[in-house]
Amino acid sequence: MRGRVRLGRRTKELIPLLRPGEIAVICHEELDAVAAAGLADSGAAAVINARHSLSCRYPNLGPRVLQEQGILLLDNVGEAVFSILQDGDMVEIIGRQVFRDGEPIATGTVVTAYLIEARHKLARINLPNELDRFVTNTLHYAEKEKHLILKDLNFPELKVAVEGRPVVVVVRGIGYREDLHSLAPFLQEAKPVLIGVDGGADALLAFGYKPHLIVGDMDSVSDGALTCGAQLIAHAYQNGECPGAARLEEMGLAYDLLPAPGTSEDVALLLAHAKKAEIIVLVGSHSNMIDFLEKGRPGMASTFLTRLKIGPILLDAKKVSELYRARKPVPVLPVLFIALVPIVVFLALSSPWRHYLRLLWLQLRLIAGWL
Repeated sequence: MRGRVRLGRRTKELIPLLRPGEIAVICHEELDAVAAAGLADSGAAAVINARHSLSCRYPNLGPRVLQEQGILLLDNVGEAVFSILQDGDMVEIIGRQVFRDGEPIATGTVVTAYLIEARHKLARINLPNELDRFVTNTLHYAEKEKHLILKDLNFPELKVAVEGRPVVVVVRGIGYREDLHSLAPFLQEAKPVLIGVDGGADALLAFGYKPHLIVGDMDSVSDGALTCGAQLIAHAYQNGECPGAARLEEMGLAYDLLPAPGTSEDVALLLAHAKKAEIIVLVGSHSNMIDFLEKGRPGMASTFLTRLKIGPILLDAKKVSELYRARKPVPVLPVLFIALVPIVVFLALSSPWRHYLRLLWLQLRLIAGWL
């Protein structure tokens, strides 16, 4: 494998900069599926990871995503690679080694399907321990944060009317493409309010939908999405500090600041609920322990409390697509045939039409015999 490298210690910040055919150099412990899918979508020819993509702590899905896409993953080459290489350097990957100008600069492990399966077997053995820690952490923080989540937050005024309307909240998580594709009839007919959570705004734009609101810390959403005309709500820590505020101010964009606990996904759901949405449909959400562990979250206290507060108006996109089907046009020919049957029967029993039909039937039999 030969190509130019592009380096990024934070994978989600590297993905928008990556050009097709480049080799991505990352520093990502336990590579998650969303990051791997982003690398694949950006056209990475190969991935060099300075850290362990598979730690055996839990069965993370990122390496399998790259392997299924035919993208070479060279693992655990060491963080010194970031001090040796620069963006644009031409390198070769030969076996387990990385070469620049014919000189070996790093050695790692080629991640194969066999290695993934072997590591996942070990990870599944350790999974009960992770589950125990995950549940303990969730319950601990649920007790500490319940008054913060369950109380009414100080949400900003919205430019779009939400009350009594369906709302679709899009997170760029596992399966978001399939969710959006299956929701197409619902989106076209129901005309819901669209909320993109960080990169979820880019997901909406990629499918031809303009988000009404973008909620998040604004670190994984593109400049194009931020300038699409959506109302921007920057999720800040409870002390008011907002990592994405500097970026928005540098771009000269107006935004509303929203200090709140929990994830940006939780904040978007609570916002829609507070504004009296009729239903809330969640796309690409994190729904199980592996999803949360892949996002680096040791528990799901805020998510649990958010869903507890919202209650029955929250629906998963996959379930909506099963329940909701656009009205398909009725096939013309079968209906026409069914309508003609009683007419033909009536004519066959009526005089003199029955004689003409009998003659026509005999003529068809003669033609069939000649053939």
